[in-house]
Amino acid sequence: MTPHIEAQKGEIAPTVIMPGDPLRAKYIAENYLENVKLVSKVRNIYAYTGVYKGHTITVMASGMGIPSIGIYSYELYHEYNVQNIIRVGSCGTYTKDLNLYDVVLVNSCYSESSYLKVQSNLDDNELKSSQDLNLYITQAADKNNIPLTITKAYCTDVFYKKEDNYEEIKDKYGCLVCEMESFGLFANAKLLNKRATCLLTVSDSLITKEETTSEEREKSFNNMIKLALETAILL
Repeated sequence: MTPHIEAQKGEIAPTVIMPGDPLRAKYIAENYLENVKLVSKVRNIYAYTGVYKGHTITVMASGMGIPSIGIYSYELYHEYNVQNIIRVGSCGTYTKDLNLYDVVLVNSCYSESSYLKVQSNLDDNELKSSQDLNLYITQAADKNNIPLTITKAYCTDVFYKKEDNYEEIKDKYGCLVCEMESFGLFANAKLLNKRATCLLTVSDSLITKEETTSEEREKSFNNMIKLALETAILL
């Protein structure tokens, strides 16, 4: 047990699928896993362990933002010996070439966050995901005929900005999507020599102003969910 996770040792699988939303974790567990057990519910951050195609997998929420995923992913890696975390989240897009419900694989992220500086006294603003995990994801995408866009993400600490400079972020850093968690996850994987990557589904567009509902974000990202699970059984 940790201050934030009440699961016993052995109740968390080596590979964790990590949505931000606790209700999405619940949805994945109830619709995709067999022999499911709720192993932690501290602060209503649900963690479920179950079986997918004969493989034991844990699905656990991270909450919103870099600090939140920073706490949960660190404890999973450090205290529960988790080896792989695949974040499954939502993102906004900065390009008309990506549409609602498209699936994105984040191969690196840029952030102005001070998380890595405070944690490890490093000044990096760009972090990479695990290339090993990404290879498995692309293989699973090909096998299951799931279209996949690979790109850099902008990971921000601030959802509501006084001025949204997304065009500058896109042009200067090459980020086609934005989200709020990957930088903290990748920082912990780097610190602890673990593996992490991030799959995203486009939930809204800053170009067309289209957006999904909260219920759609909870229950309709099935291509991304299937891809993460199909990847997990390859590990």
